[in-house]
Amino acid sequence: MTSDDTARAGRARSIETHPALTPGQIESVLDLLAEAARYDGQQAVSEQGRLQLRGGEREGVSHLLLTSGDQLVGYAQLEDTDPVEAPAAELVVHPAHRGQGHGRALGSALLAASGKRLRVWAHGGHSAARHLAQVLGLALFRELRQMRRPLTDLNLPEPVLPPDVTVRAFVPGQDDTAWLAVNAAAFAHHPEQGSLTQRDLDDRKAEPWFDPAGFFLAFRGDELVGFHWTKVHATEGLGEVYVLGVRPGVQGGGLGKALTTIGLRHLAAQELPTAMLYVDADNKAAVSVYERLGFTTYETDLMYRTET
Repeated sequence: MTSDDTARAGRARSIETHPALTPGQIESVLDLLAEAARYDGQQAVSEQGRLQLRGGEREGVSHLLLTSGDQLVGYAQLEDTDPVEAPAAELVVHPAHRGQGHGRALGSALLAASGKRLRVWAHGGHSAARHLAQVLGLALFRELRQMRRPLTDLNLPEPVLPPDVTVRAFVPGQDDTAWLAVNAAAFAHHPEQGSLTQRDLDDRKAEPWFDPAGFFLAFRGDELVGFHWTKVHATEGLGEVYVLGVRPGVQGGGLGKALTTIGLRHLAAQELPTAMLYVDADNKAAVSVYERLGFTTYETDLMYRTET
């Protein structure tokens, strides 16, 4: 554990770094995240970050807690697991304690911990986050779009699968290894999705939202060649194109479009009003496909990084 103490208006500011958090610390961070989400309209820490927060110690992952006096007012997570890319981080300050330099203090601590090689997500791309990135000397690196479309008027044609391809639901335990292999191949270019491990998959299978009936696998014979994993956000009334992938060498035959249609029809059958998905803005081909399916950009997450 390390600490960095400063003072402001008579209240001590302390930043402590931990490889894992206690149950009490986790509860405090989750309360902070929930309050920030209510204020900002979206989560400041991604699903993967929240799973890593709750899931015990993980190699390459550290948690920074910023307290003012005896109150937790800021949290950051640093993940240094990519063998090529700079460490990635997410951070949040309690809405009632913003404008007091806490975000800059967390950002500076992340820069120090990463050896000044850092990537930071700004979910929603708010102006305050853009300003903090500028103050920290970070440059815009990546744009991740959230796209949405209504499901109430879904009128997609019947999915047409390539010859000899069949689709069935995921069977937990039986299909894990094959899915992880195809996911890694399909997202070899993607720093987060392509690196998922059995532990990451198990974490998601243990979540209340997990439903194998909405996890579609496409096979040619006994070979897994593609998949569409859907997710339901029940509280928000959203269905998500959670992960859609096609094994390299199989693209171009219409499998991705067919799997997308199958998943969207599954979500519409559950009477969800809206579907959402995430796609990198520079993936022009995928953006174009989703736009033809009726999706439009809802909001954008931005990633900033140090100049290297």
